[in-house]
Amino acid sequence: MTTSNTTIPLTSRKPLRLRMVEHPGRQPLDGGWWPHSRDLTTELADLVDNFPAEHGRIVRVGFSPPDWDDAPRRVPTARGYVKVGFDPQDDTHVVVLTTSDRKDLCVLVVPPDLSRAKGDKALLAAVTPRYASSPAALLMAVRESPDVDDGERGDDEGEAWWGSDTAPSYRNLT
Repeated sequence: MTTSNTTIPLTSRKPLRLRMVEHPGRQPLDGGWWPHSRDLTTELADLVDNFPAEHGRIVRVGFSPPDWDDAPRRVPTARGYVKVGFDPQDDTHVVVLTTSDRKDLCVLVVPPDLSRAKGDKALLAAVTPRYASSPAALLMAVRESPDVDDGERGDDEGEAWWGSDTAPSYRNLT
């Protein structure tokens, strides 16, 4: 059996589904990432290689094991390897991205099996203040919400559709 350490060429990958807050560090979550699969090696290489430059260069990643089918220690990217780690007890549904300038960005991992409408809702919820009390609660609220396009949603009179709980910080969980 032969294995390969090469990543999938970017030309064969779908667009990166990532939404980041304008000012990281001010909210419990700094963004949301909706990978296309549960293959952390492939998805993380894509995230690192296409991460917005204004947020820094990713050099290390902490992840939540239940979200992924593999658990690599390092991932090959266009610029070399990125260190990867996890806590076996972590089920926070986030990745903590450490940048080259030592900033930790806490990003929600949106399950790849969500419909387009629900995936988009989860990405929006991750960057909007006043969402559910945890990433797990946010994802549960999204899964239980009606599966409609944004154009079909009615006026919410300024209230967030996923509730008005104040979320705690998840930065120290991985």
